Amino acid sequence: MPDPSWIVCKFGGTSVSTRSRWATIANVVRAHRDDGIRPFLVCSALSGVSDQLEALLLDARDGDPTATLEALRERHDALARDLGVDAAVLDDRFERLRKLVHDVSEADALSPRLRAAVMAHGELLSTRLGAAFLQEQDLNARWLDAREFLRSQDEASLSPQRRYLSATCAAYPDRILQQHLAGDGADVHLTQGFIASNALDETVLLGRGGSDTSAAYFAAKLDAARLEIWTDVPGLFTANPRDIPSARLLKQLSYDEAQEIATMGGSVLHPRCLDPVRRHHIPLHVRSTDAPTMDGTAVSDDVPDAGPQVKAISSKDGITAVSMDTLGMWQQVGFLADVFQVFKHHGLSVDLVATSEANVTVTLDPVANALDPDVIDRLLHDLNAYCDARVIEPVAVVSLVGRHIRSLLHELGPALEVFDEHKVHLVSQAASDLNLSFVVDEAQAPRLVRQLHAQFFATRPADATFGPSWQELFDASPDTARERDTWWQERRPELLRLADERSPRYVYDETQLREKARRVRSIAPVDRVFYAVKANPHPEVLRILDDEGLHFECVSPGEVERVIEAVPEVEPNRVLFQPNFAAVDEYAAAFERGVHVTLDNVQPLAEHPGVFAGQDLFVRVDPGRGHGHHRHVRTAGAQSKFGVVPDDLPRLRDAADRANARIIGLHVHAGSGITDVDAWPDIAQFLASLGADFPDVQTLNVGGGLGVPDRPNTAPLDLDALADRLADAKPPGLDLWMEPGRYLVADAGVLLATVTQTKTKGEVRYVGLDTGMNSLLRPSLYGAYHDIVNLTRLDVPPEYTAEVVGPICETGDVLGHSRRLPPCEVGDVLLIATAGAYGASMSTRYNLRPPAAEGVLEA
Repeated sequence: MPDPSWIVCKFGGTSVSTRSRWATIANVVRAHRDDGIRPFLVCSALSGVSDQLEALLLDARDGDPTATLEALRERHDALARDLGVDAAVLDDRFERLRKLVHDVSEADALSPRLRAAVMAHGELLSTRLGAAFLQEQDLNARWLDAREFLRSQDEASLSPQRRYLSATCAAYPDRILQQHLAGDGADVHLTQGFIASNALDETVLLGRGGSDTSAAYFAAKLDAARLEIWTDVPGLFTANPRDIPSARLLKQLSYDEAQEIATMGGSVLHPRCLDPVRRHHIPLHVRSTDAPTMDGTAVSDDVPDAGPQVKAISSKDGITAVSMDTLGMWQQVGFLADVFQVFKHHGLSVDLVATSEANVTVTLDPVANALDPDVIDRLLHDLNAYCDARVIEPVAVVSLVGRHIRSLLHELGPALEVFDEHKVHLVSQAASDLNLSFVVDEAQAPRLVRQLHAQFFATRPADATFGPSWQELFDASPDTARERDTWWQERRPELLRLADERSPRYVYDETQLREKARRVRSIAPVDRVFYAVKANPHPEVLRILDDEGLHFECVSPGEVERVIEAVPEVEPNRVLFQPNFAAVDEYAAAFERGVHVTLDNVQPLAEHPGVFAGQDLFVRVDPGRGHGHHRHVRTAGAQSKFGVVPDDLPRLRDAADRANARIIGLHVHAGSGITDVDAWPDIAQFLASLGADFPDVQTLNVGGGLGVPDRPNTAPLDLDALADRLADAKPPGLDLWMEPGRYLVADAGVLLATVTQTKTKGEVRYVGLDTGMNSLLRPSLYGAYHDIVNLTRLDVPPEYTAEVVGPICETGDVLGHSRRLPPCEVGDVLLIATAGAYGASMSTRYNLRPPAAEGVLEA
């Protein structure tokens, strides 16, 4: 039986990166100590440090690692100052790290052994600081080296990669360790996650996310009463709450259910951490350092069987599917054995499998496999000896996770209608009866998860398993109370007056528009910023952005005319016309206007050389894969209609030569809602690599798509980091252009609408407004999320969850699912936030209902 004297607490990277989080850890230690329980802490590296160490390895191998090493030291020294401890406790570790970096630079190749030795330093450094801080807090903290107690299991068949970088350890009660720690007088023992040692006393790693597994190993070794995983969310939820704020807290789960959620894409727990605690019957609790008073999720054997039910909707991205076709497999003995032997030969672990008379399709999870292109090419070459093999990527696995899924099949029909018109590559029903999974194109997954979640959980009542939603916890908890700091809160009286005069209406804030324009213009490597007019073509918005020095990107003749009408003095070279599948006379008219023109297909140039004769052109190139928060806004890749693929560029160059046209600019726009700051430098480098074939190129246009944080508690795009990355990527002698649209105007706009009716049907509440998808189409079209508040009762706390709907005669006329609101009455004004982009510009007169009016609040 577990020893009640020990409790193991694992703290992840975000939980050990600031003084306030370490103060929470100290309070957790005191609480456990005061309860007579001995806390044993397992800590990760500071957030982002593992990535810094990866960069250090590359710099040591390919160049000068000095700057990266100094940045790493400064990061830890800064935290030491914040914690009030002497950074000298890190001197020996950094000296050892410098020696290892030198060894890497001198080596012929970067071996897994050296990689493991360097990567281990993230945890070794963070725990040194943590132990020193706890000592300063009058806690007798004893620092332990995890490598002395966790030994990897060595198997001769394992590759060096697996042996050093993804090791496994034995998990059993360790009386020697328990005796080693007994009676030493320490208030708390502190050690590292992620690292262990092998039989040669060399450092090995447990794989990314391995700190959870380390904690589970130590819980088993100590016969702990409980394992607590402390992270940045207060438990496991019915979906990823960062994407779906209406996701419900799962208060209790069995080990099998938690394992399934973790395996099928849940990011809170590492899948390998469940087995050690399950085998030794140690309860696992997921807690949050942001909300330490919440109970979180409890995982144990002691979970009542509530019968068949779906408990979560999960999604796992980055999956590769391999489809194998052959008529020869029908009734052929050993076909599957032959093809699976090929996967084994290449060291690939197969995840899901579906078979038919003439096809076998499998999925490969990058978490378990090194899926570099060379490996995949060799795999296909060998598979083609048995079948016609092809890769399908990128795909995602969307899973319904729960208990007794087979017995629910007759009830799933309506829910599965969400897959209508979507390509489903594979369906897999788990032999354990714990999940039903669908392999779909990766871009489809977010919307499918949102729709499935709404169907299964929108009306589910709270019980012993299902707790409050993320949004309810976020609104109600003193630990996570929402802090609003928005322009519309400050200008609430004016907005209420405007809504009283006319509702519905869009309102745009001049101050916000100017601040965003200046912020984007401050990205020093960018020479020109072109505002994407399609985001919001309101004349006053255009005049404000013109006054701030922005240029204009137009995708239709109508947008060009709108710019000229709104800003008559605009010079033609400040307008960029880049249509898609346009009639040839549109190009001719643009040339007549003297504006810049972008071409994204060879055909118009090849078939109408006279129209393009002597003209300077930009070319939109498709790099092969897009970015963005939804497939409808990803504008690169084979499934997108935009751009010239690189293989067609020679033909385009020849057509330009025949027309005596010059290619002076290259352009990529990869999508919208991008939050990865490396996306634009990658585009710049890609375009620069094409520049040698176009000697007249003067400008690289990296497009837009700068992400906007729509959901609560979502970090904004780091423009300073983007500026730094672009400065490194900008080729000398070339101009760099950018064309943000939504980023400039989304936050500056709100939609005001008035409550017309309320209704309750069973467990579901509805709040109806005087406008819907006719004014704001994005929620229905994309499943987009917009924050919704009752502006009339802004200071009244939320009391119930409601569907916010409009008057349009469509089931999909929903502006917000499962929103926490105060009691709403007819006449109340609701505010829909981040609606300044693609709101009014996409509105319709469907049902012959006029869309919302528009206006600007002056600064």
